[in-house]
Amino acid sequence: MAAELHVELVAADRSVWSGEATLVVARTTSGDIGVMPGHQPLLGVLESGPVTIRTTDGGTVVAAVHGGFVSFADNKLSLLAEIAELSDEIDAQRAERALERAKSDADASAERRADVRLRTVAAR
Repeated sequence: MAAELHVELVAADRSVWSGEATLVVARTTSGDIGVMPGHQPLLGVLESGPVTIRTTDGGTVVAAVHGGFVSFADNKLSLLAEIAELSDEIDAQRAERALERAKSDADASAERRADVRLRTVAAR
């Protein structure tokens, strides 16, 4: 079994992160999944939520993902998201303001996106 897997995190408008990892945790419509090297092939629908990538150098990459698909085969994991942003790209104060605005506007979709951003920043 290989000790690492190649990960590609791609949003509709850009490549967000690419590299080698030992573990990736993401939320799908079937629940949270963890993918390690040698995992069975899979195809799933991503739910909005933080994605955690444990890199081969012992680091951690966390990204907010909003919808999309996950695919794994031959130790290659692809996360194809509608929207994705790394935790260090997220302005926590702006996300808090967006959450409050979404709550006051009763905009459940915007509220969910802001909540995911804040949870991603907290998971750094």
